[in-house]
This record gives sequence, C-alpha cells and structure tokens, in this order.
Amino acid sequence: MGILNTLLRAVTWWNGATLNTLLYTKRKGKKVGEDDQGNTYYESTEGRRWVIFNGESEASRVSPDWHGWLHHTFDEKPGSAALKHKPWEQPHQENLTGTALAYAPAGSIRKPRPVERADYEAWSPE
Repeated sequence: MGILNTLLRAVTWWNGATLNTLLYTKRKGKKVGEDDQGNTYYESTEGRRWVIFNGESEASRVSPDWHGWLHHTFDEKPGSAALKHKPWEQPHQENLTGTALAYAPAGSIRKPRPVERADYEAWSPE
C-alpha cells in the first residue's frame, strides 16, 4: 500500500475501512464470514457487529441475509441456517441512484429524447 493510499484511508470512509476501523478490527474483531462480493463481517466480544467492504462502501451491497445478522434480527450467521426466502423476492441489485443507469420514467428530462405529449401545451406570453 502506497503512502497516498494510506493517507486516503486515514481521512476517507468511502474507499474502504478507515485506519481507526482497521485498528479496532485487529484488536477486538473476530472474523465471522464473507459474502459473495468479498465483504468481510466481524463481531466483537461485546456483541458489536460490522462489515468491511471490498471496495466502495455502499450499504446496498450488503445482502439481506447479512443485513439481518448485522442488525441482530437473527443470531445465526448466514450459511449456518438457511434463510427462508419468499417466492416474490428477487436477487439483490446494487443501488443505481445518481448514476447513468438509474431509473428514469417516461418523459423524464434525463431520457435522450423526451416523448412528445399531446396532453400538454407550453404556455408562451403574448
């Protein structure tokens, strides 16, 4: 890790864990598991639970299974007991808000060509 990366870690949280989080993890954290995206989950002897993201820190990258474990909804870590899924549940998708791939409804100014509307006439002063 270069000096610039070390400096970035010291002052930012969106590029992974901060130095303080890494030190706390080394002192008190016990690795509990990893998810399919490479995020690592930890627990302390006091019962605190946290995640160190593999890459950008984005909460939507935590699967529902691990989210439930992080928030003490259930004590079993994912994988040790099968989580029952509802038939209507869909696979996890990352949050695309603020990106070019974010949802834009029909007629949105973010669409390349706005749809012509027959039910709207722009006002022009006389």
